[in-house]
Amino acid sequence: MALTGRELRSSVHDDGTLRLMLEDVVMDVMAPDEIVVRVEAAPINPSDLGLLLGPADVASVRTEGTSERPLLVFDIPAPRRASVAARIGVSSAVGNEGAGTVVAAGEDAMDWIGRRVGMVGGGMYADLRKIRTREALALPDGVTVAQGAALTVNPMTALGFVETARAEGHTAIVHTAAASSLGQMLQKICASDGVPLVNIVRSAEQVDLLRGIGAAHVLNSRDPDFRSQLVEAISETGATVAFDAIGGGTLGSDIMRAMERGAVSRMKEYSRYGSNSFKQLYTYGALDLSPMVLDRLAFGFQWSVSGWLLTPFLQKAGAETVARLRKRVFDELTTTFATHYTRTIGLGEALDPQLLRAYERKATGEKYLINPTQD
Repeated sequence: MALTGRELRSSVHDDGTLRLMLEDVVMDVMAPDEIVVRVEAAPINPSDLGLLLGPADVASVRTEGTSERPLLVFDIPAPRRASVAARIGVSSAVGNEGAGTVVAAGEDAMDWIGRRVGMVGGGMYADLRKIRTREALALPDGVTVAQGAALTVNPMTALGFVETARAEGHTAIVHTAAASSLGQMLQKICASDGVPLVNIVRSAEQVDLLRGIGAAHVLNSRDPDFRSQLVEAISETGATVAFDAIGGGTLGSDIMRAMERGAVSRMKEYSRYGSNSFKQLYTYGALDLSPMVLDRLAFGFQWSVSGWLLTPFLQKAGAETVARLRKRVFDELTTTFATHYTRTIGLGEALDPQLLRAYERKATGEKYLINPTQD
């Protein structure tokens, strides 16, 4: 029996616009090990917004289509269009992770029908999602679909940061945009595991939030003496690796400079090449779309700047490590990895311009959940 549902899609066009719309998707032929899940929860993460809206100018939004099938159109500023040139003419399904109930299955997976599962792999902003059983995580009793929808992106990323730091021999970490849901998880992990963490935020309220969950080092990047505070905190902790969600501007450079200042202060002899301390900056987000500016002569020659993504990390980590991290997420799902949502919206509501402006702000303490069964 064929099943039909809506799917939220994002497309880029050669006229310099990005468009969001709901498209009908028919699911009929199924492989023996495939299941169809009725999606009941899918969080809106910053990584989702990167595909949903890309470099579009949100302020330029205009509504076309009908009330039942709205179409949102955005302008992409000319300097940003090169970054999405490969997407022109491509309609992309959106939503990295979700959860729901299995409503249909292939011949080898009939015992999955009725189970509640968590999923990752894209295309989760939809009424229905077809997926192979090996890619689904059965939710234990007592775990809600809202909890199960957030099993991967933030929890596994936060754990991945700590795993990466340890594997590379770093003993302390710097994290930006640290008051986010992911940042709060990272703070709890580091506190539990005894890993010194320097949190960087951008408001006094965010400082109070992190101190309230036990953070020892929280810096407000808008303080006039932020740079001197950063040198002091990094010197005290010995941090030599940073995970940066901002991407653009000079913050990454400021962090590397502070790491070098701390290392140089411990040197017994001068070297015109700077310290021998290796400093690593990983960029995993793009909250600031402007170019990254690095004052490379301020931090010697022992350094590297790289990108960090969850999927490549999981592929390199291997099955045993991934299983260990997954178990920790399940064990601490209602504590370390608890996710709190500001509001739950329907799939159609995600195309309401006013709501879109709200969830696109990525404001601390504001996290939205899509429940396609709600409309």
